[in-house]
Amino acid sequence: MASRLSSSTVDTQISASSEPFEIPKITKFKIGLCQLTVTSNKNDNVAHARNLIEAAAKLGPSLVMLPEMWNCPYSTDYFEEFAEDFDDKDGSPSFAMLSEVALGNGITIVGGSMPERRKNQLHNTCCVFGPDGNLKAKHSKMHLFDINLPGDISFKESDTFTAGDQPTIVDTDVGRIGIGICHDLRFPELATLYQARGAHLICYPGAFNMSTGELLWELEQRARAADNQSSKIVATSGHEETIVIAEVDYSKTRQLREALPLEKQRRGDVYRLVDVHQQKP
Repeated sequence: MASRLSSSTVDTQISASSEPFEIPKITKFKIGLCQLTVTSNKNDNVAHARNLIEAAAKLGPSLVMLPEMWNCPYSTDYFEEFAEDFDDKDGSPSFAMLSEVALGNGITIVGGSMPERRKNQLHNTCCVFGPDGNLKAKHSKMHLFDINLPGDISFKESDTFTAGDQPTIVDTDVGRIGIGICHDLRFPELATLYQARGAHLICYPGAFNMSTGELLWELEQRARAADNQSSKIVATSGHEETIVIAEVDYSKTRQLREALPLEKQRRGDVYRLVDVHQQKP
């Protein structure tokens, strides 16, 4: 596949979570989503993404996000070739660009995802950079997308990638962010876990295919948002290449949760979510 468009909306891709909900220093700010065409030329993809991020930054967002696999066609034919070892700064032009642009524009970047080479394995990894250009967190996609629809699509992400096994929460200048990647959105347990850890935002960079994405992408975003009491779509786009700018206001989320305190209504005596990593000594 030579090129594709990654669709995105500002709903659960950028979805506020529930209690404990301590509003950070910044209570209202703008987020920019870059939706871009990807080609089979990595250098062109990196340069194009840089231009879009810088164009978005001029519109005033504090956080800018890219889609899944923004530097690489979403195909098993390309993942190995386009993969980067993020510890090798000289050999990781995609990683280096995100760091440079975050620093140059003084913004937080949720860097979509890229194929990462780590210990002889490949991961579908999202990198988060702070306004100082430093890497703040990495999230490797936990739920790999395997599908077989006879006569339509057959694809196994697990043939190439190794699944991540760690949820990712990162404290940033715009609050605490939980990270998921595309198919991670299908599993409400991850969003609920992030809510329990006090996330203000959950970011899901994605590259949904048209076979399942057209039916499910927005529906699932709204579902995760509704689960965590932030179900209003504030901005969206079509399938074209574009920049979406939206405003997030944490105070509105707090007002909603004070009016409808779902956390107090949960039946912990009947069911509960076990955070495996928090349980470890």
